[in-house]
Amino acid sequence: MHMLYNSENFAVMQHVGDDHPHGGFEIVDKTARREIYLAGLLADHFQAGVERLIGDSVDEAHIDDFLANYTTLAHHPVVLH
Repeated sequence: MHMLYNSENFAVMQHVGDDHPHGGFEIVDKTARREIYLAGLLADHFQAGVERLIGDSVDEAHIDDFLANYTTLAHHPVVLH
């Protein structure tokens, strides 16, 4: 797992390896305490959107707005062990 982004509101990790052979992204909405795992075509769509963002000069607010579009789908509560 690789941490790709970490702000006050969101964290994004990329999963690769034995547990997730095809890879994927985990997005955690810290304020809503929800998370979503993106794999397959949705992960590809997410990565393409991130690459478009990187090409622009964006600030943290723009990135957080982009991530919020995905976390509206999140239904898994974040549980600390």
